[in-house]
Amino acid sequence: MTAAYVVTPELLLKFKDPFGMLVQGSFLETMTKLENIVDKENPPMIISVGDTVSRNLHKYKIAPQLSITDNQSMRRRLQPEIFPKKRIVRVKNPQGMITQEAINEIEKAFQSKEQVQIVVDGEEDLLTLIVVLNAPLNSLVIYGQPNKGIVVVKVTPQKKADAEKLWDKVKKAKR
Repeated sequence: MTAAYVVTPELLLKFKDPFGMLVQGSFLETMTKLENIVDKENPPMIISVGDTVSRNLHKYKIAPQLSITDNQSMRRRLQPEIFPKKRIVRVKNPQGMITQEAINEIEKAFQSKEQVQIVVDGEEDLLTLIVVLNAPLNSLVIYGQPNKGIVVVKVTPQKKADAEKLWDKVKKAKR
């Protein structure tokens, strides 16, 4: 495995809070609200992190250019799902860590003209940080907030700066 960055328990607590706007409600309510946000913002790119949110976006015909999944939801195994028209990339990213392999593939996905699905052997949640750092400005990053709804992060210079501060703390804890 390539180099890995450890996320300390203290930092994990910070990752529990929504990093963007929390959109609450049923599946239909959250998808309708998200559709309105997408129409209003007209983002250059939509990125989903997490199996349930990625599946829901595809089901609702909001196809992210990049989806990151690990075939789990709330620590329970899911039937693997491959989304149509996406190039599949597989990476290892153990729980509580961010691997250089995952970082490299996320960076490549943003350089690609293809739609990409990164399937993670391990855990994908923390990769949201890397996505925000690398996504084009004004993109929307969408991930699930367990038992609450979805979080929509509009990638702005301020969000990138906030992500950079967190990333600096993660890098200091490198194993």
